[in-house]
Amino acid sequence: MKQNFLTLERWTTGFSMLVACLMLVIASSLGMFQIVTRFVLEQPAEWSEILIRLSLIWMVFMGIPAAFRQGSMVSVDVLYRWSQPNVRRWFDWLSCLAALTLIGVIIWWGWDYALRGRVQTMAGLESLSMFWGYVAMPVGGVFCVFGIIANLLDPQRQELETAT
Repeated sequence: MKQNFLTLERWTTGFSMLVACLMLVIASSLGMFQIVTRFVLEQPAEWSEILIRLSLIWMVFMGIPAAFRQGSMVSVDVLYRWSQPNVRRWFDWLSCLAALTLIGVIIWWGWDYALRGRVQTMAGLESLSMFWGYVAMPVGGVFCVFGIIANLLDPQRQELETAT
């Protein structure tokens, strides 16, 4: 069961990182396009700025699951280093529950916000609903859940192990 979940988590985290990297490529390519159109051609493309913003939002929310998986987001390094192994496991559980609570709130309210924003359109891209910008929160949050639980089941703290 644990191995099956960790395999699923590797796939979901890998997919989320692939999407995050793709969004970085899109944002940087559109940024270069915007520089050329604005300063070289002197004909700025307003739509590119909105798409850059949208891709950066998606990049962040799809990149966060990898940080949770590595234990980079929820870290109490000093207390962890000074504690006994049984207390360390308690910290792992406490961090997991706190992170899941936070991500649960982000998923719940992010989905609500996305549904409310679906009637809005993006300025400069009137054909694109704001739903696609707001839905990055709950989608990224769902991917985060896998990373948080996987970090509890199989903690990855190489930086702590080499520092002690």
